This record gives sequence, C-alpha cells and structure tokens, in this order.
Amino acid sequence: MTGPSMQRFKSSRSLLRALPLALPLLGFAAPAFAADAPKIDTGNTAWMLASTALVLMMTIPGLALFYAGMVRKKNVLATMMQSFAICCLVTIVWCVVGYSLAFTTGNAYVGDLSQFMLKGFAKTWNNDFLLGGTVDQTIPESVYMMFQMTFAIITPALICGAFADRMKFSAMCVFMVIWSIVVYSPIAHWVWSTTGWAGGMGVLDFAGGTVVHINAGVAGLMCAIVLGKRVGYGHDNMHPYNVGYAMIGASLLWVGWFGFNAGSAVAANGRAGMAMAATQIATAAAALAWMFAEWITKGKPSLLGIVSGAVAGLVAITPASGFVLPGASIIIGIAAGVICYFFSTTVKNFFGYDDSLDCWGVHGIGGIVGALLTGVFAFGPLYGGSGGSAKQLLIQCYGVGATLIWSGGISFVLLKIIDLTIGLRITRDEEVEGMDITLHGEQIV
Repeated sequence: MTGPSMQRFKSSRSLLRALPLALPLLGFAAPAFAADAPKIDTGNTAWMLASTALVLMMTIPGLALFYAGMVRKKNVLATMMQSFAICCLVTIVWCVVGYSLAFTTGNAYVGDLSQFMLKGFAKTWNNDFLLGGTVDQTIPESVYMMFQMTFAIITPALICGAFADRMKFSAMCVFMVIWSIVVYSPIAHWVWSTTGWAGGMGVLDFAGGTVVHINAGVAGLMCAIVLGKRVGYGHDNMHPYNVGYAMIGASLLWVGWFGFNAGSAVAANGRAGMAMAATQIATAAAALAWMFAEWITKGKPSLLGIVSGAVAGLVAITPASGFVLPGASIIIGIAAGVICYFFSTTVKNFFGYDDSLDCWGVHGIGGIVGALLTGVFAFGPLYGGSGGSAKQLLIQCYGVGATLIWSGGISFVLLKIIDLTIGLRITRDEEVEGMDITLHGEQIV
C-alpha cells in the first residue's frame, strides 16, 4: 500500500482511535473494547513484590535472630538452622501442594489439586489475576502466590519457639512438612479462600491472627506439652545468650510486619496506609504496656521485655489492621502487652509448661486478643461491613475456637505419631552438650 492509499489508511486509523473519546461528547457511550478488561496494576504489583520481600525478611533473618538471641549459646546455630530449613522446606511444599490446597476452589474446608505443582501458571503467568471478595484489585497470580508463600513459611517457623533446645532436627523437618499440608493450608482456605467457611460466615482476619498466630501458638503449646520440659528447667541457668540478637531480630520483624499487614490490602491504597498506621501504633503501645507491667512487677524494665511486648503488639494488630482506626489500635496494643506479659510469666509458671520462647504466650494469646478485639473495634466503612458488634464478636469466637481445635488436635496427634516412629526429642546427653555440636557439628566459639 503506497501513496494516497496509505495516507487514507492512516487517516482512517486516526479517526478510529479518536472515536471512543468523541462519542461521550456526542451523547453516546463509548464501546467496551478489550482495553476495558481488568489489567495488571503496576503500582499495586510493585507494592506486593516489596511486601513479599519484607515478609520473607521476617523469617530470615528476623525470626532466626530473634529466637537465636533468646536461647543458650550452645543452641544458637541450631535455632537459626530451624528457621532457615523451614524456609526451604515450606517453599517446596507450597509449590507442590500447599498453595493449591489453600487457594483453589475445592469446598468449604480445603482446596483441590488443580494447582498441583503450580501447573496452572504455565497458562496464566502473564495474565491478570482478579482477587475476589472486598479487594477487587489485579496483580499477577505468581505475585499473590509468592506473597502467601511467605506467610506459609513464617507460621511453622514460629512454632520453633515453643520447643527450642530439645527437638530432633529430623523430627522437626517431618513435623513441619506434614503440619504445613494438613493444618496450615486448610485453615488458610477456611479464612482467605473465596469458598472457605470461616470467611463466608464473616470471620475477620486481615493478615493472619487466626491463620498464622493462633494456629502457630496452639501448635507450639502442644509441642511444649508433648516434649516436656528442658533438662534443668526451673533451676539451671536458662538466660538468653545475646539479647542484642533478639533486639535486632525483633526490629527486623517490626519492619517486615508492614509487608505482612499493609501488604494484605493487596494494593497500594488508603487501606494499606491505614493498616500500616495501625501496625506502628499498636506495636508501640504494646511494647510500652509490657515494659511498664514488668517495671511494676519486677522493679526494672528490660530490653527483652520491651521487644517481647512489641512482638505481642504486632501479633494482636495483625487480624485487625485493615479493619480498625488508629485509636482502637492503641487499645488493642495495650491489651496485648499486658495480657501476653501475664500469660508468658504468671500463667506459664502456674501451669508449669515449658514454652521456651513464649510461642503460646505471645503468638497464641496475642492472636486471640487481636482476633476478639477485631470483633469489638472493626470500623465498617474501612471494609464495607457492619463494624464491631456483639454478633461480630461471636463470629470471631467461632474462628478462634475452630483454629484452636483443629490446629491443637492435629498437632498433638502428629507429634505422638512422630514420637512413636522416629522419636521427637534429642537424648539427655545431647541436650546437655548442646544441639549445635551434637546435631550439626558446629558451634560458636
């Protein structure tokens, strides 16, 4: 096509391009072209990529340092090894079957295997992924899968705090793989899948109060009960090796938690900003509440106390962060700091269970506090719901109760089976000498 014909073709094409803009001026509606279909939002996608990296940082190095700083010198490397190994194990489990069981349609209780080995990504890797529910934002499914993978990684890693110093590494690997499949993925499906029963009945869990923290906390409590107390518990020196490590780890957790909570908006929008603000405020309030509670009861405020309070606040605001206003986040933080301090000291000592690094006292109890107070303080306009009420509080109780029963019951059974087969606990001599050298052949000198 040359000369005048080419010129006429170019002019016609320009008119066609201008037609959608001109039609509204003439009183007509513009036709719905393919361009009107949902498209990947590059700003939202960039935020979710950054959030994914932040949440991964919470486990490695954040949780690894936090936990390692609170154990004895002879178990520091073994504790770090647990977090790192779980990161690797759960990544593969999530790819093979975890994501499919959590986020495909399935039924009200668990997904199906239509995304086994992420096989659907061969067709959809460059397509838009439209999230349902109250979010309605578009990001690539690969990004959403990766974001949720980081949640699946940190949840079992949190459990390690309950059995620190005494579980066999082989037993830990087996337990975490099976637990991720039969406990974590179903509960994630209940709450966050479009077909899950808990989400369907209105359970509010913005970023993982039930799915992550109550889930990990009660599983940790079962570990502490089944394994029993550490050798020398109650009379030997169990003081942390390096509280500085713990403080650095807690600080990394705090920063990473913005990806955890604000990232759960699945968009770079006002709700993400509100979740970030609520997270910061509640964390500060909880840290101060724990610090003052310790100061009053023990006479001195400790660094380990204030960072533990901060983590308790992060846990409690997690389910509420996208549903509450800043004022409510202060109340949630104060409640979490005081109540988690009480459970991590008085209640634990009263019942005598050895929850080494207070997985149940901080994550389990903090998650329960946050989940229940979400039902009290939820602000309807933030999420298009009815807001806090007695009815919503009752619904939150159902979500908490179901998580406690499923996670606690299945965890207990799994632990007993593993104990009867390969054994759960290291020998007394190995425990006295330390896990670093006996299990991994290395140590801090």
